[in-house]
Amino acid sequence: MRAKPLPAETRRAVTVEAVIELAAERDPGEITTAAIASHMKLTQGALFRHFPSKDAIWEAVMEWVAERLLARVDRAAAQAASPLAALQAIFLAHADFVAEHPGVPRMLFGELQRAEATPAKRLARALLERYGERIRGRLEAGKAAGEVSAALDIDAAVILFVGTLQGLIMQSMLAGDLLRIRRDAPRVFAIYLAGIRSAT
Repeated sequence: MRAKPLPAETRRAVTVEAVIELAAERDPGEITTAAIASHMKLTQGALFRHFPSKDAIWEAVMEWVAERLLARVDRAAAQAASPLAALQAIFLAHADFVAEHPGVPRMLFGELQRAEATPAKRLARALLERYGERIRGRLEAGKAAGEVSAALDIDAAVILFVGTLQGLIMQSMLAGDLLRIRRDAPRVFAIYLAGIRSAT
């Protein structure tokens, strides 16, 4: 008896997850549609019934990452009792997301390094912008609540927040152990917090 074909949306989601799994094991730039199809035990023809091109697959991956990551950090922040607690919750939730999906940072860094302006690269940039807006909002709320130093350069603090996470991710990748980000993130965030907290 033949297996029942998956609905189109389910097949698209499974394809995205397959790409992220492959990206955890190899250079995303070397992932071919043949490799994706083989990983999913499909023909390339079956794959292209759901995606018109490899770029369309990469675009779907970036949409998946943006939706899941932003939903994760929004949930974490919503449960926090204060702006600074929300920033910490976002930082740790992001670290957890990366530990759970090691292919994601490889995909993001790979897209951002591409010279051409692909749809996936535009989505990656948009994700960084939307993420930065969330951090900015919490920092401004922290200033208003007196938790964050009134003299804080918010633009620089947003850059440092994102850059600190990116640095942790890169070091974990270089060490070949993305799970270490969970161990390092709380200690590193404590230093960030000391730099932005109000003295009063």
